[in-house]
Parts: sequence; C-alpha cells; structure tokens
Amino acid sequence: QVQLVESGGGLVQAGGSLRLSCAVSGRTIGSYAMGWFRQAPGKEREFVAGISRTGGRTSYADSVKGRFTISSDNAKNTVYLQMSSLNAEDTAVYNCAAAVPYYDGSVYPREASYNYWGQGTQVTVSS
Repeated sequence: QVQLVESGGGLVQAGGSLRLSCAVSGRTIGSYAMGWFRQAPGKEREFVAGISRTGGRTSYADSVKGRFTISSDNAKNTVYLQMSSLNAEDTAVYNCAAAVPYYDGSVYPREASYNYWGQGTQVTVSS
C-alpha cells in the first residue's frame, strides 16, 4: 500500500522560507509523477507544483513561480517543496500526491489525475 506523509510545515514570518517533505512508502517515487497542492481556508484546493516520474520536468502555478522549487530524491524516496519569499497568501494546508503517469515526462496539474494523497501539513505565514 502506498502511503505519503508530509512534514516541514509550520509558522513563518512573511519573507521567510520553509521546506516541505513528502516521504513515500510502499512504492518507489520513480513509479509516479508527484505533485504538491494547497488549500487555504474558504478556498478550493489548488495545484502548486508538479514533477515528472523521471524528475526531468517540473511545472508550477503562476503564483509560486520563481519562489517555490519542487525536487525529488530517489534514494530517500522523498519529494520536496522548497518555498521562499513566503507571503500571507501562501497560508494553507499543503498536500502531496502521487499519480501513475502515462508518459515519463508527464506532469499533472489536475487533482483528478492523482491516485494517492497525503494528509497534509499546515503552513502559516504571518505578516
């Protein structure tokens, strides 16, 4: 059974940085395209960043381009989201997800593409 466990969330001041981790068990992350999503209070869940199965392609929401970086470490079976220049609009519960890809280079911005989800980690940015 595939399990995803996020960590690294917390309270940070505006302008600060955090690195989220998503540890995957039950299958190697090389089997999946991975993604990070977030949901702020009163808002729908939105795509943040995605990375292809091979790690060769990444995609970002416009709101985080240039500030967030998604990466994967096959040896640790973990996906990361490095977040910098955080602002209050980044406050949300962040979830990682795994998708069985059609192609090696596929990156998926839609929730419906994902097969497995973590429970989420809270990120709160104080202004």
